[in-house]
Amino acid sequence: MASINGALSIVSFLFASTVASIPSPQSIGSDLSIIAHNDLYGNTTTRRAASIVLSTPYDYLTATSKCAALGTILWNPDGYAQDFAYLRYLDLDKATDDVGLYWVNGTNKVRCRAMTTQGELKEHPCDNKLPALCSNTATDETRQVAVMSTNNATFIGRRRTQDSAFRFLGIKYASIPARFSHSIYLSPVPGANISALEYAPSCIQSACGTSGTPSCSEDCLYLNIWTPYLPNNKATAGKNKAVLVWIHGGGFVGGTGSDTTFDGSALASRGDVVVVTINYRLSTLGFLALENTPLTGNYGLEDQNRALDWLHGHIGDFGGDKDRITVFGQSAGGASVRALLASPQARGKFSGAIMMSTPQGVGYASTAAKYLTIAEATNLTQAIIQETGCTHSSDELVACLRAVDPRILIGFRNASQSYSGTIASYPVVDGTFLTSNGLPLGPSAPKLNVTVISGIMHDDGSPFSSYAPPNSNISQVLTSQSFPASSILSSPNLFPFPNVGTNETLRIFNLTSRVATDAMFRCLHQSTASTASTNHIFRAIYAYEFDRAYQISEWSPNPPACEAPITPAHPFGDTSQPYYKCHSGELYAVFGTTVSQGRHPRDEDDIPFSQFIVDTWSAFARTGDPNPDKAFLEARGFANTSRVVEEAGRWEPVGTGEKPVRVLSTVVSDEAFREVEQCKVLGQPLEYYDN
Repeated sequence: MASINGALSIVSFLFASTVASIPSPQSIGSDLSIIAHNDLYGNTTTRRAASIVLSTPYDYLTATSKCAALGTILWNPDGYAQDFAYLRYLDLDKATDDVGLYWVNGTNKVRCRAMTTQGELKEHPCDNKLPALCSNTATDETRQVAVMSTNNATFIGRRRTQDSAFRFLGIKYASIPARFSHSIYLSPVPGANISALEYAPSCIQSACGTSGTPSCSEDCLYLNIWTPYLPNNKATAGKNKAVLVWIHGGGFVGGTGSDTTFDGSALASRGDVVVVTINYRLSTLGFLALENTPLTGNYGLEDQNRALDWLHGHIGDFGGDKDRITVFGQSAGGASVRALLASPQARGKFSGAIMMSTPQGVGYASTAAKYLTIAEATNLTQAIIQETGCTHSSDELVACLRAVDPRILIGFRNASQSYSGTIASYPVVDGTFLTSNGLPLGPSAPKLNVTVISGIMHDDGSPFSSYAPPNSNISQVLTSQSFPASSILSSPNLFPFPNVGTNETLRIFNLTSRVATDAMFRCLHQSTASTASTNHIFRAIYAYEFDRAYQISEWSPNPPACEAPITPAHPFGDTSQPYYKCHSGELYAVFGTTVSQGRHPRDEDDIPFSQFIVDTWSAFARTGDPNPDKAFLEARGFANTSRVVEEAGRWEPVGTGEKPVRVLSTVVSDEAFREVEQCKVLGQPLEYYDN
């Protein structure tokens, strides 16, 4: 035992010695910012200039040594042909009109080279003190690290040459005392050295163990941070960036914050924000509620709330502003954002919310926004007790369920095993985290100090409509998918049966896709926006609909319906031809990860469209207004977005005009609420939530 303890002590000493040699804002004596144009073209970009900004003034020799401590050199602008207009951003928030001057590479020992934020090179006495621009290249592209101290703990992160943000991965934000227990906020251990170089395990889900999936664990409450800015000390808190906290979708049964579709580097860099992604417990492990037992459900939602607690305590040390946190999510992530808005426990922990493709309505969407009572949830999941053999009472039941193989509880599936039993996957009214059966929006509902964006994809329901129904009886097909067949078929002018040739399957799918989108997404999203605006529930609410999509490669249902048709002239898809703009088709655009995910731009509009979306979402995070500031765009050199903003005009909140829906496509426009009459037929009018 003594030899083991001695070996561990040696390892700890060596690790601590290694940590001591890793550069940090404190060891450099300066804030650190990575600045680049970041046009989202990835390795194919022609705008390769990027710098690490040291804000503390040093003489030239000292600045050189500080860059060396970061594993790089003073930045040499000579190798770049493009202009350096993005450097003007360094002067954007100055109270004066002074033009910034920064050391760059080049000296004749008496006079040294500096560069203005206007891109002008000047010679300057070498003993003068100026801030500096270090190169963003690195001698070790996989292990260049940055260190940030929070609560006297040291987190070891990474800076990669191809990135324009520092990244800290796999940070544990909460602990789980036992299965089906409420998670507990986990503050970093004072004095600890914590590796944040790699993603942590995902929460257990049915995909665990299949080829190409990440490792999974019940101990899975981790978050990831991408930041363009690391402060030297808390005295610079006024420089801290707005924070975007991503809650992944996956039907409350799958997904992970380490999905590279959600890599936050591009969004953080281009948007000048801190991006955070989180894990939370899923399926039965995250949502099991059983009447007359201690099992009250909502464990996954409460995990999200714990993550917000952690960020309030520590995100400032990573360059984030805890008073400007925007939670955003898609699908079940959008439903999670809605639940956080509804929860008294989450109130005051975020200032902005973006709900993307929130399920609400019939079928699959029915429980995501209208919460079950614990008794109702028990009726749906009582079978779990029989399937696991845990037919005990109360405490003994919980003990039994805690001993069951977790893969059985979440319906694990792979090539050789299948546990396809009942699962729990919906929020419930537990009386504590959720105290009402939905987000209150009526006249007497609480007024929330939050600004909101809410929207859908044009064909959000398409993946949840059967492309190949078992028969061609349209009434039976509609009824089997929980749609009101008689109401739909008695309104042929509102729900025409499309004539698309002799393909009966496609004819049916055109109709069911439209109905699914209305009944599961569009109608109640629009009612949420309209009712919240009428009753002044939020500071403001903005509504959108995506009419352009690029389906993620990991999930393209009913293929090839959600993909732009491939033609000889457009081998990656012709976006000018009809295709369904499906659920999850906006994710590449929002995160700016089209190229980094290995997808080829289909035309000249894909990347500029993503630029505009990134600039819009990040503007909302920074200011609570989705209209990017003209001065910000000019200072960053974002000409494509400037053009779109100029042509489209302001995106106004719902309630300020007759066209409340911003239509997001190659040409941005505003329209009235869509399918209003169809929504009435479906029993989901604009006034649905006004009670």
